[in-house]
Amino acid sequence: MTLRWEGTGSDGRARAGILHTAHGEVPTPVFMPVGTAGTVKGMTADGVRATGARMVLGNTYHLMLRPGAERVARLGGLHALMDWHGPILTDSGGFQVMSLAALRKMDEDGVTFRSHVDGSKHRLTPERSVEIQRLLGADVTMCFDECTPFPATQEEAAKSMRLSMRWAARCREAFAPREGHGIFGIVQGSTFEDLRAESAAALRGIGFEGYAIGGLAVGEGQEAMFSTLDFTVPMLPEEQARYLMGVGMPADLLGAVRRGVDMFDCVIPTRSGRMGRAYTSRGALNLRNARHADDGRPLDPACACPACRRHSRAYIHHLLKCDEMLGPILLTWHNIQYYQDLMRRLREAILAGRLDVEAEAIEADWNCAHDD
Repeated sequence: MTLRWEGTGSDGRARAGILHTAHGEVPTPVFMPVGTAGTVKGMTADGVRATGARMVLGNTYHLMLRPGAERVARLGGLHALMDWHGPILTDSGGFQVMSLAALRKMDEDGVTFRSHVDGSKHRLTPERSVEIQRLLGADVTMCFDECTPFPATQEEAAKSMRLSMRWAARCREAFAPREGHGIFGIVQGSTFEDLRAESAAALRGIGFEGYAIGGLAVGEGQEAMFSTLDFTVPMLPEEQARYLMGVGMPADLLGAVRRGVDMFDCVIPTRSGRMGRAYTSRGALNLRNARHADDGRPLDPACACPACRRHSRAYIHHLLKCDEMLGPILLTWHNIQYYQDLMRRLREAILAGRLDVEAEAIEADWNCAHDD
């Protein structure tokens, strides 16, 4: 049996379910910590597991450059290499390649680009992207696509989307079905409803184990993102997983869950941790702010992570001011824990049929006056 998503409850447009994979079951809605190069930055695999995370993300582009897909395969696959025994989803590399701009050349067959690491020349096609993800051992393979930049004219967005749909058909053909593994198509079309409809119809015609929404959180703003989700999510099959790529802020997650999205990933919790920012049940904190120097309280009394159970805001502020690596590590751990707790809270609320009440309570806490 290939990878599959099973619905377990709903509340309005929001859904709860279980993603069944070769490496275990994943309750949804789910947030996947990003382990781009085979590690969630600043975290051990045990630490990530301790937050309640069940699934992580790796990246084709970065892993094909270092240490190399074939080498990862010889070492037992990405699961063994990074000591992660749960499911892994791998981004196809399309977003990273497209962001190289002057270092790439795209044609109908694929993309030729120069490595940002050493300038070496590489070729990535839909078939090669799928092959790399197989070598890595990904439970969920993503189609190789062009992430349409924002802003884009309707003509530019249409041309980009239609190329991605042709590549999606090639990815589906190249994917070798295995027990508990699957491939997701990616809906493109910028913020244009007719293009999103054309893209979703093309992907449904090809047939995938899940459907992602790409090309958002690229500068269009939250209002436009939510508006695009409002008309895009209903275009996707009810019986399969829906994944919003590269999103996002806690408020983005809440809004997208309420619109029927099941899966998320983003670098925000880890990157913010490295920058001294903590997300809490009472809003965001900048731990570099001098007012935390004498604050003996935890980051968030509602959180059970090591940063909150064992350390004060004052201590973390001190670590950051001294450029001690433990500061970003503690904040990263806390942020991942907060995101996992938020998703668990939303799952439970959906299953209990009280998502609106829970969402209002969460938003009220975020919006209350903060003392940072």
